Amino acid sequence: MQEEVEKENIGIFDSGIGGVTVLREIIKILPNENYIYYSDSKNNPYGDKKKEEIIERCEEIFRFLLERNCKAIVIACNTASAVASSYLREKNKNIPIIAIEPAYKMVYDYSYDKETLVMATKGTIESEKFNLLYHKYDNHKTTLLECIGLADVIEEGNEEKIKNYLEKNIGQYKGKVENVVLGCTHYPLIEKEIGQVLGGNVKFFNGASRLSVHLKDVLEESNLISKKQKQGKIEFIDSLGKKEKEERFYKFLEEGKL
Repeated sequence: MQEEVEKENIGIFDSGIGGVTVLREIIKILPNENYIYYSDSKNNPYGDKKKEEIIERCEEIFRFLLERNCKAIVIACNTASAVASSYLREKNKNIPIIAIEPAYKMVYDYSYDKETLVMATKGTIESEKFNLLYHKYDNHKTTLLECIGLADVIEEGNEEKIKNYLEKNIGQYKGKVENVVLGCTHYPLIEKEIGQVLGGNVKFFNGASRLSVHLKDVLEESNLISKKQKQGKIEFIDSLGKKEKEERFYKFLEEGKL
């Protein structure tokens, strides 16, 4: 009984509030779990950092979440997943680590022959993990776009800046792509705005729904599913303690603005 009390939370971390798009999908199928969400505003964005910096920061957050009695850790940041997930799993074999990844395989499965735009951070696109995935499922109709600074603009929440960024950086693809892979957990927060720039017929892919199913499977296999019959709790922590980040996080979570 004591062991269940000590491991009652699922930890989730991202470079900011973008991972709320992942948490939203997880809660749909695991509503009775308790969650601790860590937003690393102090070190956002991860996408332009060196590999060693990202790994060091991820390890610090991982240790923090373990100290908060987490029974599983979700890496809800594509850059952190691509760069640090293997390292963390190798060093922490006694706790499930579930990592998001760009949903490029979903294009292969459901829309293989269509022109595809992968939007992701520089760190994700240059990572070995993503390149293995990309070359395995390449449809030879894909453009990889490093969206430098976009996660930061979304994190800031300035609608005019978001609109200007998108028009400048993806406007050239309007009417030219049918699939869009949202390779950063921040990007689904502006899916509507991206669709307006690219045209209304684009099909979006992101990895959040598959991650949530995988997390549930892993918890069931490890007998870690909560036995509670009531809605779980959600705790939000920001590394800079920004109240506005917390307010936006819960707003996106409660309104389902994904």
